[in-house]
Amino acid sequence: MILAKKMRDYKKFSVWEKSHQLTLDVYRITIAFPKDEIFGLISQMKRSSSSIPTNIAEGCGRNSDKDFCRFLYIAFGSANELEYQLLLSIDLKFIEFENGQKLLFQVEEIKKMLNSLISKLNK
Repeated sequence: MILAKKMRDYKKFSVWEKSHQLTLDVYRITIAFPKDEIFGLISQMKRSSSSIPTNIAEGCGRNSDKDFCRFLYIAFGSANELEYQLLLSIDLKFIEFENGQKLLFQVEEIKKMLNSLISKLNK
């Protein structure tokens, strides 16, 4: 069996921990959404939120910094997608403003962390 050059444990990355917690928070908050959104906004938000830690984890299993970065960029894109979905949910009054702001702060923090990690890997 050939082992990867760089063995990374995604669970040791604080950005993975924070994005995992964000995903749990999104799953909890969307329970209160209107049931007619189950195949719409709820599904989209669950997919985009879970895509962030999923891509971090998948990238950790890759052999090079370049491959890892590619998955971090995908995670960043998913964070942007979730950010818009949260803004929409607030505007539609599916999420209370204060709760929405807390989630948006989490997304912003994750995006900054991803950007920082990408920058470090690209040096």
